[in-house]
Amino acid sequence: MEIREYNPSDESGWVRCRVLSFLDTAYFDNVLKEKEKYDNPSIELVAVEEEQIVGILDIEYEAKEGTVCSRGTGLGGMIWHIAVHPDFRRRGIGTLLLKKAEQLSKEKGLNRLEAWTRDDEWVNNWYEKSGFLNVESYLHVYLDGGEELKGNIKSEVPELYPVHTFAHYVGVEKESIKGKFNRVHECICFEKMLT
Repeated sequence: MEIREYNPSDESGWVRCRVLSFLDTAYFDNVLKEKEKYDNPSIELVAVEEEQIVGILDIEYEAKEGTVCSRGTGLGGMIWHIAVHPDFRRRGIGTLLLKKAEQLSKEKGLNRLEAWTRDDEWVNNWYEKSGFLNVESYLHVYLDGGEELKGNIKSEVPELYPVHTFAHYVGVEKESIKGKFNRVHECICFEKMLT
């Protein structure tokens, strides 16, 4: 297996790997049709085995403090994507990608990495085993259909009726919100200091 920089010719394999990797997670419906491009500098890596992209890792990083990350001081990097194709999991690919990304991040003068993910226990365990700390969270709330939307969401545009809504809840009554709606995910910020 090879860990290398992403090339534009990798896009189709990158998208395929990301889609398949996310299917059995809380992000199952966060489907991209093309690879994101970043406004700031980035570290973009792929893991390749048998001429197939089996792992991805993208970090957009700060050249100026406070332009990418949501917390901390100094220059940080935001992990936007880290995923391993389901047929290649449990082989250390995610850890190898992260190790290479940390090396490159240090070379670029970054002092920390930040990653936001949802409440998949196995994903959160991986971040913690990789030296990240759970530093804050808020809720991703999906409102679907009449009863969940009624009294909670309305349109001010005449004759426009919301059918599905995605919302962020940043308040303190998390348990109340979790009990009120069918699909609620905790969105957790993990942070790792690079020393």
